[in-house]
Amino acid sequence: MVRTMSLIRALIRTARMIRHTPRLTDCLAPDEAVLLDAPDDRLGPALVAAAVGEYEPAAKLLATTRESAEWENRDRYVVRFAAFARNRDEWLGDWLRASPRDADALVVKAELAVRRAWESPARAEQLREVAPLIAAAAEAGPGDPVPWRIALDHARGTHATHTAFETLWEQAVRRSSHHYGCHVAALKYLSAQWYGSHRECFDFAEQAAADALPGSLVQALPVRAAFAQLLGGETRTSVQDDRIDAAADLAIALSHGYGPGDPWPAEVRNLLAYVLVARGRWAEALNQFRLIGPHATSFPWSSVTEDPLGRFLRARDDVRIEVASATPLRGRGGRVRLLDHYS
Repeated sequence: MVRTMSLIRALIRTARMIRHTPRLTDCLAPDEAVLLDAPDDRLGPALVAAAVGEYEPAAKLLATTRESAEWENRDRYVVRFAAFARNRDEWLGDWLRASPRDADALVVKAELAVRRAWESPARAEQLREVAPLIAAAAEAGPGDPVPWRIALDHARGTHATHTAFETLWEQAVRRSSHHYGCHVAALKYLSAQWYGSHRECFDFAEQAAADALPGSLVQALPVRAAFAQLLGGETRTSVQDDRIDAAADLAIALSHGYGPGDPWPAEVRNLLAYVLVARGRWAEALNQFRLIGPHATSFPWSSVTEDPLGRFLRARDDVRIEVASATPLRGRGGRVRLLDHYS
């Protein structure tokens, strides 16, 4: 009898999956349309120009973000320019030779140097050697929080004490009290992987989210803390699971404040989708994949695989199957009944 019931459940699950999966697929961007870390309309042309050795568009873009205090965009663009320069830095060298004291060129140089040092087997020693580059970038842009975000990442790698880190943190938030990148850098320092604990990480994230401006990505800090705990793999208590779910709920509310396919919250939505999948919240995860559209991001998928785009697409497929398998074959009146998210 038990074996018969198991077989019946398996047959029903398969029938549901076959019936509903095609409809759920329609609500998602096609696999071939999904791009990993696709640049926005401002960054894309500057990267294309850098690819042919022209630094002027990058210089103009970063100058605009500095002059208009677009600190979040500035930080994102600095990270992307440094990542591009990691293997193709001739354009950056030309820029620095033409304008050796340019605040925008110096902050990209500092970010690139820290990235390269982090990849070195002698990480701490290499990071100490690049400290003057961060100081130069901070001096060239006195009101810019981005060099201080770089300094916070640098401090984590050089085993800075809590006191030294707090001093840098004070300088960072003095320039932009709600800067997302600086908050993420602090969260990493406080994580159990580095110099804190899951409790400290969550406490900081929840307090920062409570103090954040409406619509600020800082409200997603608790879901980053949740991801760190899930990645740790330790056995969790029900209280910790409740905290993870509350972080996901807060991130869902933040995500719904942005339009479908908006590239600005794409990384937060990718992170949220990962956490929802880990918690078995399939329908909510599918809704986030719908909102993500074609904007897959390396983080968080690169934390668990060397093929982040492939992992993203596989996660979407798994979620579709789970939702389809849990959807009744027919609702009232003989019609298929799906969640409003997907109709």
